[in-house]
Amino acid sequence: MSSTPLRLAVIIGSVREGRFGPVVAHWFAEQARRHGGFEVDVIDLAEAELPHELPAVPLVMEPNPVRPAGMLDLTARLAAAAAMVIVTPDINRSYPASLKTAIDWHLAEWDRKTVGFVGYSGKSGGLLAIEHLRQVFSELNAHTVKDVVSFPRYFLLFDQQGQLLDPTEPEQTAARMLGQMHWWASALTAARELPAAV
Repeated sequence: MSSTPLRLAVIIGSVREGRFGPVVAHWFAEQARRHGGFEVDVIDLAEAELPHELPAVPLVMEPNPVRPAGMLDLTARLAAAAAMVIVTPDINRSYPASLKTAIDWHLAEWDRKTVGFVGYSGKSGGLLAIEHLRQVFSELNAHTVKDVVSFPRYFLLFDQQGQLLDPTEPEQTAARMLGQMHWWASALTAARELPAAV
């Protein structure tokens, strides 16, 4: 394992009132800190300005558009990350609009980066959202890792203090996913030093 930790952004995708995302994100951030190979940055999209109206010029032509002041911190933190974990519920069999907006306002920040997923929801545990997100990040030239952490019926799995009632299996899955992410993020960080393929 590299002696220099890789920056890992853990992104809370839902901004709705009463959301459970921060509980799941902080649990996963603790797993990432235990791994030892990451410097963890928890990003809450509820704290960013996310206008739905996108720049007039596509980001593929102008990767650094004028962004609202309330988005600049988010952009800088995404750019600094070697890897990202998206924490998302299922909403209408897909992922939150806030997350799509944050993704669409950025391009270079995702390019040749490693992306993992932690899902939570009712029956599906966020897996429907995750499958849609894999397609989106493939288009953005990011690499999504195979394993995911999923919490179906999350409201039965955590206590009132936000602790898992039975942490063994989720912790094992998180450790496996983090191992995959560290390998890919290390490889892609080194590869980004090479000239980009045209």
